[in-house]
Amino acid sequence: MEVKILEEGKDEIKLEVTGITPGIAAMIRRVIISEIPTMAIEWVDFYKNDSILPDEIVAHRLGLIPLTFDKSFHTLPNKCDCNGKGCPKCQVKLYLYKKGPGYVYSGDLKTTDEKVKPLYDKIPITYLNENEEIEIEAIAQLGIGKEHSKWQAGNCGYSYENDTFKFNIETTSAYKPKELFLEAVNVILEKLEDLKQKI
Repeated sequence: MEVKILEEGKDEIKLEVTGITPGIAAMIRRVIISEIPTMAIEWVDFYKNDSILPDEIVAHRLGLIPLTFDKSFHTLPNKCDCNGKGCPKCQVKLYLYKKGPGYVYSGDLKTTDEKVKPLYDKIPITYLNENEEIEIEAIAQLGIGKEHSKWQAGNCGYSYENDTFKFNIETTSAYKPKELFLEAVNVILEKLEDLKQKI
């Protein structure tokens, strides 16, 4: 497999790939969209919510905020030493308290792990009028896109012509676009090794 970078930006990359089959190209695309672990808020406890938005909508918005994480430390709950019961490696708590008037932004979230925080500070969550308050506690964990779209690491499409694949990869997470391609290859290699062990 040979890979050539055609264009590279902060959120998007275009690659030219040769030496692979259409099946492998489709596999890379599927893995980028649905099988690369990312961090997102999974549970939210509301202590107070005076905003016009109901708890369910606020929780949904919180879940869609992309979060940074340590790829060498944090792990999926089902692969964690604690068996997903909850430890610093597989769960991170975040807190939010704000009093109006004004918008509540992603940057208002406070974290218990500085490696896990919103990728962007100005994502609006809700609005509070005078003397209105919101207070929540949330738990974030790793997941994959095929479980829920909030864990989708990126978008990927490709074209095929004369044995050459041109990939267009866009990040929707803390991964850089180039990292998504490399992570997809690693996930595929892990799957092949797992299959080898089972045969």
